[in-house]
Amino acid sequence: MRSSRTSLRVRLAALLAGAATVATLVTAGATTAHAADTPLRDLAAAKGKAMGTAVTGSKLTGTYGDIAGAQFNWLTPGNAMKWGSVEPTRGNFNWAEADQIVAFAEAHDQEVRGHTLVWHSQNPSWLTNGTWTSAQLSTLLNDHIATEVGRYKGRLAAWDVVNEPFNEDGTYRQTLWYNGLGTGYIAQALTAARAADPAAKLYINDYNVEGVNAKSTALYNLVKSLKEQGVPIDGVGLQAHLILGQVPSTLQQNIQRFADLGVDVAITELDIRMTLPSDSAKLAQQKADYKAVTAACVAVARCVNLTVWGFTDSDSWVESTFPGQGAATPYDANYAPKPAYYGIAEALGGTTTPPPTGACTASYSVQSQWNTGFTGNVTISCSGAALSSWKVGWTYGAGQQVTQAWNATCTQSGAAVSCANASYNGTVPDGGSVTFGFNGSWSGSNPVPTVTLG
Repeated sequence: MRSSRTSLRVRLAALLAGAATVATLVTAGATTAHAADTPLRDLAAAKGKAMGTAVTGSKLTGTYGDIAGAQFNWLTPGNAMKWGSVEPTRGNFNWAEADQIVAFAEAHDQEVRGHTLVWHSQNPSWLTNGTWTSAQLSTLLNDHIATEVGRYKGRLAAWDVVNEPFNEDGTYRQTLWYNGLGTGYIAQALTAARAADPAAKLYINDYNVEGVNAKSTALYNLVKSLKEQGVPIDGVGLQAHLILGQVPSTLQQNIQRFADLGVDVAITELDIRMTLPSDSAKLAQQKADYKAVTAACVAVARCVNLTVWGFTDSDSWVESTFPGQGAATPYDANYAPKPAYYGIAEALGGTTTPPPTGACTASYSVQSQWNTGFTGNVTISCSGAALSSWKVGWTYGAGQQVTQAWNATCTQSGAAVSCANASYNGTVPDGGSVTFGFNGSWSGSNPVPTVTLG
C-alpha cells in the first residue's frame, strides 16, 4: 500500500459520514441496526488486506458516496476505464468519469484498480468493426495502453491488463486480439503496461477460475509460463461472480497455488446472486457464502485484495443480465447493510450488531436537495417477517414541511409527519420492500429525522 494522500481530518470525516449513513435505519420495536463498529476497510487493513468496491462515478454523492468513502479503501471503475468508454471514436477521448473516480479516491485515502485495458467486450465499434493487419493491431494495442496507463501514471495502484482470455475448457478465447496477434498479445500488453507505469501492479483477470478446474489451470499455466519468460506479471484476479450456495470448495487451495507461483491474488468482482425474491433463508446462506470467500482470502498471505462488484443492489449488473436473479451485493437497494455485509465483517475479525431476526425496518433518505426544497424516500423492508399494512412517522427538527407525497398518504401536524400505505402497496413480504417518496421544503438545515414503523 502507498502512503496516505489525505489528512486525518478527511479520513475522520469519511468515517463520520459512514456512521451517519447507517444511523438512519430504525427497526420497529427494536434497537437501531447498524453496520460493523469498525469500517470494512479498517478491518481488512488489520488483516493485511484491502477492501474494495466497483463504483459508478455519477453516483459518488450522498449516501452512495458516503458508504463508498467510509467502508472501502480501493475503488474499481465499473465501466469508466473500458476502451469503449474512454475512446468512443478513434482519437477522441472522454476521461470525465474515470477522472472523477480517481479524484474521489484520492480525496478519501483510497487506491484505484484500473479496469480493464485489453478485453473482448465493451470495445468501441470503430475498433471491433475495423479491418486490421497484425502490425496495425499491435500498434493499436500499444498506443491504447500507453495513453491510458500513462494518463494515470503514479496514481493507480493496479491494472487489470488482460481480461477474460480463456474459454471454460481452458482454450484461448477467440477474440480480436487472439485472432490477430496469437497468444503473444498477453505478454505484449503486460510489457506495454509496465513501460507506461513501472510502479503499478499488473494483473490478468478472469471469471469461473475461483476453484481448481480446467479454466483456472489454464490460467495457472499461463502465469507460470509468463514468469519463466520474465514477462511482467504481478497478480491474478479471480472475479468471483458466484451463485448462492456454490462457493467452490477448492477456493483457498486455488488461491494458494497461484500465490506459490510468486504472484499476488485478488478477488476482484465478488457478488453472490440468488433467485428472487430474497428471503431470510437465502440471505443467511448469502452471508455464509460471503464469509467463506472472505475467509479463504484472509487465510492466504498473498491474497491482497477483496473487491465487491458494486456494494449496493441498486448498482448491480446482475438483475439486468440474469433475469429472475439478483440481490447479489452486501447492501440492499436502499443502502441498508444485509447479512452478507456482516459475513464479510466477521471473516475480517469484526464485531457486528446485525438487524434483529424477524423484523421489518423503515429507512429515511434525502435523494436530492436544493436551496428551498428536497426530495426524500422512505423504504419499509422485511426480513424474517411480513406486513399486510404499514404506517411510519417522524418528527422534523428544523421546520421542514412535506409538500407532496406519492405511493403513500401523508399528513403533517406541526413537526410530526405520519404516512400510511396506499391501497395497492400495504403488503410487504418476507425479504421484500416498499418505497414511497415525497417532496418537502426546508430553510437553514435539513437534518435526517428518526423514523418509527408502527
